[in-house]
Parts: sequence; structure tokens; C-alpha cells
Amino acid sequence: MPVGPLGGGGSISVLDLPEEILEPPTRGPVARDVARRAGVSTATVSRVLNGSAGVRADKREAVMRAAQDLGFVANGAARALSTRRFMAVGAVVPNIENEAFVRVLSSFQDRLRQAGYTLVAANAGYDLEDELREATFLLERGVDGLMLVGDIHHPDLHARIARAGIPMVQTFSLSRERPCVGFDNAASAARAANYLMDLGHRRIGVISGLRKDNDRGGARVTGIAAALAARGLRLAPEHDIEISYGIGGGRDGFRQMLAGGPPPTAIICGTDQIAFGAMIEARARGLSVPGDLSVIGHNDSDFAPFLDPALTTIRIHSAEIGHAAGDHLIARIQGRPMVRLTEIDAELILRASTAPPRRTGA
Repeated sequence: MPVGPLGGGGSISVLDLPEEILEPPTRGPVARDVARRAGVSTATVSRVLNGSAGVRADKREAVMRAAQDLGFVANGAARALSTRRFMAVGAVVPNIENEAFVRVLSSFQDRLRQAGYTLVAANAGYDLEDELREATFLLERGVDGLMLVGDIHHPDLHARIARAGIPMVQTFSLSRERPCVGFDNAASAARAANYLMDLGHRRIGVISGLRKDNDRGGARVTGIAAALAARGLRLAPEHDIEISYGIGGGRDGFRQMLAGGPPPTAIICGTDQIAFGAMIEARARGLSVPGDLSVIGHNDSDFAPFLDPALTTIRIHSAEIGHAAGDHLIARIQGRPMVRLTEIDAELILRASTAPPRRTGA
């Protein structure tokens, strides 16, 4: 297996290299080493490192100097046992590649860091069993709080959180029963449908991501169907497409829609990536956006304003949701009261991918 050229034009194989035996890492200094160097007891070292009161200033200084000289790193698990605080907060999201979840984790982490907490995040892959497994892992390791996404979870999850005795907050949807920071998914999608109908569209379709165990996606389709029904229209089954996420899913979804008969004059998509894929497929079929097809996305991704045409989309204020979720958990961890429900409404951002239909009554 060549790895690079030699001076004479040959190559060297990994198999030709001398075998290197890796020694196990050397044990780092422990509290006993710090105590010996500082001339104090290990109990005093523990009190100093945990920030406890009742230690003389000279001893505290000696311990801190010894720890620094030795390169001592405190054992977080041991500290958690003594203080009942792990100084870490967990988060489980359905898809860590989704831009909305990346934004919420980033802003959530900012708030935690300001309060001295570390974020430990996990990806559930839109699978309730995996979400339960990841959340249980975090609970067993003593996180001080937990952030989840949505209002549909494994039946055992909330019982396990209750047994752990830590605060939890749900995000991206609203709940009548549990602490939450989010928005009304049905209402935000209905707003998009009403805008299209105000432009004159009558045949409106939906391309959504997976709706199983996803209350946000299901609520958005419900909101669109209700808005259409309120004006005497219906969401035709052949115009209601559920596909996998991503640009490729958007292309596949629009292909399915075209195979079902006369296409709609406008579509609302579950994400901006799906919308982008639908726009690509429409162009490949000789359709213009928005001349033949108006398209609305969801999330207001960074690329949305730079598409051609720029994408009309429903902006989810993910950063604000993350900040509010962080504030909520920090307050409850510290024993301060917090409101149970925080609503951060989504916003319809109008750009160039939507226009009135070409034909009256379309």
C-alpha cells in the first residue's frame, strides 16, 4: 500500500515500516499527589477544588499552586458525587445535520457556557428508541438538565427524567403539559398557505420530511390542510408527499407529485433543502419558479436568500429558542422559578420564489 514517493521515484509500504509498540499512557497526578506537594490532607484538596468554604487562604493558595505545578485535572465524576452537580447539561436532537438544530445547539451552548455549564449533545436520528437510549446515557452520567426536541417521545423517557430529578425543557413545539420553548407549527404553516391563496393559488401541494414520531412535521401539514379547508379547498392526496430529508428528497418528492396528475401551482416544503430540491427538479422539467410553480421552504437556511430565485421561507428563530431554553434550564437548576411555556413565533419571509399563478383560477 504505497503512501508517498521516495527520492528515487519508488514508494514505501506501510508494511515495510518497523512495528511500533504503543505504551499505555502514564497515570496523571491525583488528589493525593497534590495534597503531598501542598502539605495538606486530601480532604482539604477536595474542599478547595470544589470551592467549599472553611479553608484558610494560605492552604487554598498552596493547593492551587501545587495543582498547577503538577498539571492536575480534577476528576469531574468525583466532584459530581460530592457536590451533586455535574456542571453539564444534555441535549438530544433528531438530526444533528439539520441547520435549525445546529443553530439551537450553538445558542443553547452559549447560554450554558456563560453560566459555567458544559453541553453534552446526542443525535437520535428521528428514532424514539435511539432518543431514549441517548437520553438514558446522559441521565446515568448525571447531567444537571436535559433539552429535547418536540412533544413526541418514548413512553418511558419522561418517567426516567422524573426519577433522575432534573429539569427538562422541550423545544420547537408547544406543549400543554411540559416545559417548552417553541412555536405553533400548525399556525406558521397555515400562514404560508394563506399567503399563497391570497396570491390566487388554488392547487397547493406539500412536500414534507418524515412525519412518523415528528409532531412538528405532522402539525405543519395539518395547519396547511385546515387553512385550505377554511377557504373551501382541499389538500389533494396526490399533492401531499412525504419523503426523506435533503435536496435529493425534494427532487424525488416533486417527481412523485408530477406523476399524480396535474401539478399544483404552489408547494410548501418541510425544509429549505427539500424546497431547493423541488426547484431543481422543476427547472429540469422545464418549469419556471415562480412563473409555473411558487415554492416556500421552512427554516430560512443560510443559503435561502442566495438561491435563484431567492427562496420564500418560514423563518424559525432557532438561535432565540436555544437562548431561551438555556435560560430556562439554568434558572431551574439554580432553583429559580420560570414560566412553563415560552413562545417564539415563526415568521414568513417573502422573497422571489413566490408569485401569483399564471392563469386565473389556477
